[in-house]
Amino acid sequence: MAQEIGFIGTGAMGLPMAMNLLEAGFSLRVYNRTASKLDPLIARGAAAVASPADCAIPGGIVMSMVADDRALEEIVVGNGKDSIADRLRPGGVHVSASTVAPATTERLAAYHHARGSDMLAAPVFGRPPQARARQLWICLSGTPRAKERVATVLQAVGRGTFDFGERTGAANVAKLAGNFLLVSAIEAIAEAMAMVEKAGVDREHTAGMLTQTLFACPAYQNYGRAIARKDHSEIGFRMALGLKDVELMLATAGALRAPMPLASLLRDRLLAGLAKGRADFDWSALGLGVLEDAGLPISGRNPADGERN
Repeated sequence: MAQEIGFIGTGAMGLPMAMNLLEAGFSLRVYNRTASKLDPLIARGAAAVASPADCAIPGGIVMSMVADDRALEEIVVGNGKDSIADRLRPGGVHVSASTVAPATTERLAAYHHARGSDMLAAPVFGRPPQARARQLWICLSGTPRAKERVATVLQAVGRGTFDFGERTGAANVAKLAGNFLLVSAIEAIAEAMAMVEKAGVDREHTAGMLTQTLFACPAYQNYGRAIARKDHSEIGFRMALGLKDVELMLATAGALRAPMPLASLLRDRLLAGLAKGRADFDWSALGLGVLEDAGLPISGRNPADGERN
């Protein structure tokens, strides 16, 4: 009989992750706030349930991929009587793949621990195409026994795992550090392309040269192409979620007395984008603000709206 696990949150990232679990032979109990997004999984044999708590069985495994700290707390704590932490009971494991504050993860891990279950932080690097191709990189932290228990689950959704030890929030710190570098790269590329355009030099040719030589890595290549073409039509990560992550970076750094002045600039850039109605654009569209500052046209391919979890 296939091992049964629960999966909560089937948005742009969660859906392909859950699909990969089904293809790997797991039996899934699935929940999403928008029930219609479960249809592709139901068609492949997953069982839809009425609440997040219904994804959990005593001693079982639940994986979640939800939008933010508040959503994660709701599924872990619920009404204090009927949540995944209460349903998992001793021996159960909750794998949280969401990008949230380290402090949130540690607090919710303590809530799980008080009820006998374990919580692992397992945030991922990658966009929906990488999730579909099982090419996600996973940051992992939590108890060794829980990691051993979910090893085959993680192998089914990612290409590799980096273990950050037993402190549950450690993986979240690493994920925020990575997202900070990504959004910093987006700002840097956008500023460079604005200068290039104002000088009358071809944006795409310049970006192509730079990303084949000095910056030959996926982040610069993918974002460089989108920004050079002013094409933000593919929604990989919504600007609203980018702002959420930058605010988490600043809150975490502030608690540690670690100044991040560039993160403050990025927060304002993203906040301005939301104020201009771009919350559901890909976060690479923060480059539109750079164009506006430089007095350049922002015409290009942009979405009317994006996909919500």
